[in-house]
Amino acid sequence: MKLSPQLKSLSLVLAGKRLLLSEIPYQTTLIQEAVQKGYVQQMSGLQTSGSRYSCVRCGNKDKSLLGSHHCARCQTICHYCRHCLMLGKISSCQPLHVWAGPPIPQPIIKNSLRWKGELSLGQKVASEAVVEAVEQKSFLLVWAVCGAGKTEVLFHGLERAFATGKRALLATPRTDVVKELYPRLQASFPDISMTALYGGSKDRHANAQLVLATTHQTMRFYKAFDVVIVDEVDAFPFSYDKSLQYAVEQAKKPTSSTILLSATPSSTLLKTSHLQVVKIPKRYHGFPLPVPCFKWVGNWQKRLKKNKLPSVVLDWIQTYEAKKKPLLLFVPSVSILTQVSEALQNQSIKHASVHAADPKRHEAVQAFRNRHVSIMVTTTILERGVTFADVQVAVLGAENDVFTEAALVQIAGRVGRKKETPTGEVIFFHYGVTKAMKAARRHIEQMNEEGGRA
Repeated sequence: MKLSPQLKSLSLVLAGKRLLLSEIPYQTTLIQEAVQKGYVQQMSGLQTSGSRYSCVRCGNKDKSLLGSHHCARCQTICHYCRHCLMLGKISSCQPLHVWAGPPIPQPIIKNSLRWKGELSLGQKVASEAVVEAVEQKSFLLVWAVCGAGKTEVLFHGLERAFATGKRALLATPRTDVVKELYPRLQASFPDISMTALYGGSKDRHANAQLVLATTHQTMRFYKAFDVVIVDEVDAFPFSYDKSLQYAVEQAKKPTSSTILLSATPSSTLLKTSHLQVVKIPKRYHGFPLPVPCFKWVGNWQKRLKKNKLPSVVLDWIQTYEAKKKPLLLFVPSVSILTQVSEALQNQSIKHASVHAADPKRHEAVQAFRNRHVSIMVTTTILERGVTFADVQVAVLGAENDVFTEAALVQIAGRVGRKKETPTGEVIFFHYGVTKAMKAARRHIEQMNEEGGRA
């Protein structure tokens, strides 16, 4: 079936997606023509079951996140979804559009991998498992310690996917990770069309063969991918938000491979039926994970209220500042971050600070990476998915509930990731040791024991 140039162009935009009319960059007359010819199907954005509504795009069924109002478009009471409103308004009278015409094949590209690095023994085992999962369309978890080189473990599996005309999605909960992975994958697969999707991104390559996206962005996709990879599957918000998990499931084709990546998988995930698990207990460079030490600092919040840091924390900063080592100081909240920043300013210590709602956080992270600033105060936004050479790490207020076992393991994993600087220090400054702190240290020690036997 031969399509006109306009319909072919429309098919590339719509293939594997469910889009509102406002999201389709073509004239309404062309879209209506495609609907009349059966190339495009329209479906309600909201499903009903009795008096209950659910959102087709994000799966939301929560009444508190489903609103209604008198609609100027349909001149009646119209229901809509508040949960995914940031992606465009899903309402009773605005259908989603799906390509129903001839399938859009992906190119078959042999030998697409240009990466020339070598895999460690643990990486090789995991890489072979990923290739098998791609070929067998199976469900795999790669359980790898922080700094094991999970991205490189995916390369041969992706190469196999592209050699057989498959389309792949690599989804991750955080924008920072998408931005870090995109140039690495572009360099490794220069002949593969790819796009990076996150809030505010400009690269929107239609029907790209490899899509890197935040898990929020996957809500637009529908039965699009032969291979779905979810990085940091245990991370917030993906691990807590059922709609993001729903969106990833909706993005898969009926038969697809699913590959999950995590350094700290939950016990619930590990009990999932049909899940195959491959483990990498050792970092790619062979050095053990840094084991955190605990240091009591007393009532540190009382000190901060006086615009002062605990002396032991200040000593730690000044010691490494003299050695010109970059420092990451994690704090429990934005309010504490502000207080710590003011205390550092009071000591005339140059630094930067970042948190999730900071509009300039990407610029600040890049400045830290480029050594334009050597001290970064951060919330848990930088606990995972970022690599800084030769960094030393501390947590102030490690006893706070926000610092779970998984969060503390990930924070410790920021140290020693580069083979040129494979060691470093991790300190948990606390006002009382918690179960999470002990569990995190035990987790790291157990992985080091396993890695020593590998």
